Amino acid sequence: MASRHRLLLENAQQLVLVCGGGEEHLRREGAGSLAVLRAASLVVGLDGCIKAVGQADVIRNQFSGATFERIIDCSGKCVLPGLVDAHTHPVWAGDRVHEFSMKLAGASYMEIHQAGGGIHFTVEHTRKATEEELFNTFKHRLERMRRAGSTLVECKSGYGLNLETELKMLRVIERAKQSMDIGISSTYCGAHSVPKGKTAAEAADDIINNHLPKLKELQLSGEIHVNNIDVFCEKGVFDLESTRRILQAGKDIGLQINFHGDELHPMKSAELGAELGARAISHLEEVSDEGITAMARAKCAAVLLPTTAYMLRLKQPPARKMLEEGVIVALGSDFNPNAYCFSMPMVMHLACVNLKMSMNEALAAATINAAYALGKSDTHGSIETGKQGDLIIINASRWEHLIYQFGGHEELIDYVIVKGKVVYQNERCGTMSSY
Repeated sequence: MASRHRLLLENAQQLVLVCGGGEEHLRREGAGSLAVLRAASLVVGLDGCIKAVGQADVIRNQFSGATFERIIDCSGKCVLPGLVDAHTHPVWAGDRVHEFSMKLAGASYMEIHQAGGGIHFTVEHTRKATEEELFNTFKHRLERMRRAGSTLVECKSGYGLNLETELKMLRVIERAKQSMDIGISSTYCGAHSVPKGKTAAEAADDIINNHLPKLKELQLSGEIHVNNIDVFCEKGVFDLESTRRILQAGKDIGLQINFHGDELHPMKSAELGAELGARAISHLEEVSDEGITAMARAKCAAVLLPTTAYMLRLKQPPARKMLEEGVIVALGSDFNPNAYCFSMPMVMHLACVNLKMSMNEALAAATINAAYALGKSDTHGSIETGKQGDLIIINASRWEHLIYQFGGHEELIDYVIVKGKVVYQNERCGTMSSY
């Protein structure tokens, strides 16, 4: 009986593996030179995993008697791994478009924050929103991310700051995990800001004594599945000691440490993260030289967010120094009401121009290294046999067009594929097949 498979992609002009040898991340020279096949094909099985990758004629012979649910001719096109967005805040109500003009007029992030805007504005609206309202807007945002090539997205809570709303946000994320064809890494970020009327120490006590025990209970009952714990370690928000206590308490219930650090002020967050065994730290515009060394040694990923530095006119994070020192550099969009960007191709472009990363380094940072930052590089982030069949097909003869073209990914991306299933198809490619 002929074997049956879900998907065959044939004759790609370039098939960008990113990794070719099972690497869990790429550093230094590895991030600068990616594995690329030419005139190549790949097969995804019914289980959604990649069964074979290789030269088109070899794959054709190997699967000569097989049947496929879908065959896509990729002649003249490039196939890449699905992009991984390692840092987003996509569940919230009430946009902050009015604050953009304040920023343009010179108001700083913390000035807006202290005037009751920023996170607190979003918290007020998110608390009032129903779970259904939050889910509907979240679903729409995920769909936009997916159309821009993201197939695995880290999604944070953090606009509740009380147990009830934080759990409401986490339930919304869980619902999307179960109902949508997109990978989600869920993050509890109850320490995104200090609630009004509390000190950082009091807020930390509430999280450690009330939030995290409830989270553990819901995890054990299977109602929600949370992967990471996050704290905004910043001057005027959570100090180093409060951050340490919350992160350690989260680690104690089995969550990966993945937090905001060294963004607006040098806080020694990188040193703390390395000490605690953090999987990743985001922002790092103000990271110290000692912190960079500590992160490299601890294999703690740096999730850089070029959209945020761009929109807030911050000093750019020292990406080149991190790369040269051997830090695992990843990228995220930081999608939130303050940095409204769904597009990882645009993030990669900004990383190249503003952070001085090469295109190879940027793609590695938005695939295998971003997957590593989420603890998922064994299944995501590269095109290798056994990994999940998450892929994008672009209508260009060289993969670099995905970064080179600033904006306009709607015309460039022909297909987005999750577990071998086409979840987005450009209208010029005809009608989508159903499964």
